Amino acid sequence: MSSEFGVGNLEAALECLLFVSGEPVLISDLARALETDTITVEAVLRSLQISLKERDSGLQLLRIAGGWQLATRSEYSTAVARLLTRTSTKLSRASMETLAIIAYRQPITAPEIEAIRGVSVGGVLKTLLDRRLIQEAGRKMALGRPMLYTTTPDFLHYFGIADISQLPPLDLETPPPVPAEIVADGQNPVSVVVKSVNI
Repeated sequence: MSSEFGVGNLEAALECLLFVSGEPVLISDLARALETDTITVEAVLRSLQISLKERDSGLQLLRIAGGWQLATRSEYSTAVARLLTRTSTKLSRASMETLAIIAYRQPITAPEIEAIRGVSVGGVLKTLLDRRLIQEAGRKMALGRPMLYTTTPDFLHYFGIADISQLPPLDLETPPPVPAEIVADGQNPVSVVVKSVNI
């Protein structure tokens, strides 16, 4: 399939499409927009990726959540954060703990999450559902048929990973020691272990 753009202009056209999309774009969608084939698009994406790196651009091309997206380079994250400070985008500690449990144990029910965290998670689950970081994934064949929860493509995008396999491995055999001051404070040691997982 031939494109309306010459070979030299395909890279620039792809850069435009990725810039305006604001989210990961599938190769098939890029090929359709450029009226060319996916093999050509993938080759041009790789070329653009190298080009951005060679010219020391502040942007990089990443494969995220099954698609491709332009993103800022990590060395400029502090400046970007100062410009785009939005406290509403940050997740609370309770949300992060719950999200970590779901990510590693999915599909999982609210009672199972509560058994791990030791506290009610109804409000936190609603927040994560509203943020589209988790989704309802049917009901468990158990007493009461509780709802099952899994992560979403938005979760992958939020953490900048291509798929769940890129989560850091959990070492459940040897959990980190619980500092004495945490026990003295009466915090739940299980939640401390979850907080120590950096996702």
